[in-house]
Amino acid sequence: MIDSTSHSFTPATGLPAISATRGATSNAWLQVSLRRLVLPLVLATFVAAPVQAQSLAPYKDDLFAYPAILSSEGETYRVVDYREMRDINERDQVPERRVQGKYVSTGVRKAQKDLVLKTDAGDIRHVAVGKSEGASVIVLYLHGQGGSRKQGVDDFTFGGNFNRIKNLMVANGGLYLSPDFSDFGDRGVAEVAALIDHYAALSPGAKIVVACGSMGGQLCWGLARDAKAARQLGGLMLLGSLWDDGFLKSPAYAAKVPVFFGQGSKDPVFPADKQEAFFRSILAKNKSYPARFVRFETGTHGTPIRMTDWRQTLNWMLAAK
Repeated sequence: MIDSTSHSFTPATGLPAISATRGATSNAWLQVSLRRLVLPLVLATFVAAPVQAQSLAPYKDDLFAYPAILSSEGETYRVVDYREMRDINERDQVPERRVQGKYVSTGVRKAQKDLVLKTDAGDIRHVAVGKSEGASVIVLYLHGQGGSRKQGVDDFTFGGNFNRIKNLMVANGGLYLSPDFSDFGDRGVAEVAALIDHYAALSPGAKIVVACGSMGGQLCWGLARDAKAARQLGGLMLLGSLWDDGFLKSPAYAAKVPVFFGQGSKDPVFPADKQEAFFRSILAKNKSYPARFVRFETGTHGTPIRMTDWRQTLNWMLAAK
């Protein structure tokens, strides 16, 4: 339970008259011939048409695209050029507090609600943006230590990147969720799993992607270990977050749930080299596993939340599984 704060054809004139009997015979022959011609063509169209992967339409892609790729290993691993003076000071009206207006569209707030979901795991306060039922895709953002549900819907911090994901979801018939939770342990995992279960039932065709910032990664890895939750996952995003060697034995790993890592090269909380080593351990075990790593050169702890390209990452995940 949720509480809310047939076509007709006219013959051409000037044609010679045809007797009724002959006309009926001709019409019957024509109908049979058309069926023999059209039906195979229709069937061939259905057989030949490729299944189109779900793809999110663009939203301010020119503003949120990665500045430059310094090096790469195909699409799997990329080093992105990040510069604080350009990507914070020149992008924000007030550095780290308010991005320039061109990066945001606040009309999306009309589709935003602050809700409380009552579940067996407890009451879960969360912000929902977009379609609560029949959503095309569902994206959750789980905050880190000291954060709250409000962080994931702040339009102006982190370079406007949260405003972008909100607009992407609304414009594409999706749903974006930013919840509160009790802790980063089993109780928090149970609460987020209950939230996912509720909205998955309302949008049974939607793929579900969970993005975890910083310490929120504990919840991402906890969901990966939960057999039921793992079956519902369409992707995991670790943004300036930690690693979990147990993932390699988890239901989510067995199901090949796509995993994205975004890490600042100078992250003082979770060292980039350790996260990268974990990423490479996944590929060492299965070189075809759907995992990607973006290293923001000179970036720090919050850089991946500010700089990760939501649309590019989500489109890869929607097509990967």
